[in-house]
Amino acid sequence: MPEFPELGFYALAGHAPDPRAALHEIRHGEQLGMGAVFLSERFDTKDAGVLAGAATAISESIGIGTAATNPQTRHPMVTATMATTAHRLSGGRYALGLGRGFDALFDLMGLPRVSSARLEDTVEVLRTLFRGDAAIGHDGPAGAFPYLRRTADGTDRIPILMVALGDRSLELAGRIADGVVLHTFFSDATVARAVKIVRDAAAAAERDPASVRIWSVLATVEESIPHTERRRKLVGRLATYLQGYGDVLIKANGWSAADLERFRTDPIVQQHQGAFDATGTDDVLRHLEAQLPEHWLAASATGTSQRCAERIADQFDAGADSVILHGATPAELAPVLDAWRHIRAPHRFAHLPANPGWSTR
Repeated sequence: MPEFPELGFYALAGHAPDPRAALHEIRHGEQLGMGAVFLSERFDTKDAGVLAGAATAISESIGIGTAATNPQTRHPMVTATMATTAHRLSGGRYALGLGRGFDALFDLMGLPRVSSARLEDTVEVLRTLFRGDAAIGHDGPAGAFPYLRRTADGTDRIPILMVALGDRSLELAGRIADGVVLHTFFSDATVARAVKIVRDAAAAAERDPASVRIWSVLATVEESIPHTERRRKLVGRLATYLQGYGDVLIKANGWSAADLERFRTDPIVQQHQGAFDATGTDDVLRHLEAQLPEHWLAASATGTSQRCAERIADQFDAGADSVILHGATPAELAPVLDAWRHIRAPHRFAHLPANPGWSTR
């Protein structure tokens, strides 16, 4: 078992152009004792299935989670095949993560937007297939499928994660998901509120609220990282989120809509092409830092390794079961893990399995 089953990281965090870097990161993360590696997806060099296959091939103990892919760019049968393959290759360490994605991107690609109904229906179809049963004459928001069944025999116990930001997504996750991945730059109060929404929704669905594993996602930028890179990882990343779906993020946190409007109407923000964390110069990022309220940037772990470890503890105090240390490589996280080792209470996490989608061994 990993030393830190309660902690995870994202491989290829940010706009990594070379997916081969994930191989070293996953190996190093496992060597450091991290509990899980999460694999996000982009329409370029980050395919969930390929990365999950690579992760299973080069690791032995670390949990592997797709967080996330969407339910409409792959047929449910293809998604079920991908998950089953990763599950069996990994010896049961894999969790399939689904999310809504971004409406604007799907509109540009000519794909249908992802509704709650579609997500819920897709999960129902996938679980039917994972049980080894057939979906016969299915006609719902996920699509019309006369007959779906895996050719593989047997039942596969594959957990389903959901990435959730807004209240409706959190409620849905509490009703149907085995695990929930929150969003980066949630304040501690927002983490606590999100945990309550998930747990209450699980209870209302007559599920054990404690059975849903909730992952906080904490932007972690320790002081040994060079200043310019720290600014890109913190300011650039938050500014990029605000570009794409700022309204949803500030609503979740209860932040000021006026501050968001001031940010969006800033001339440099309006003139900039591309994502700030990928293409912003240090001068641009310095300018943005002055435009963003300090308490927005404070929804992260920064400073000394000890302070970052204390911020991890804050996430557990807010009710999270586990924490993804976001935006940093395992090498960058090593000092934080050492500091965390000295303040964590091991018995508190002894029940957690390596698989990031399950809450107990």
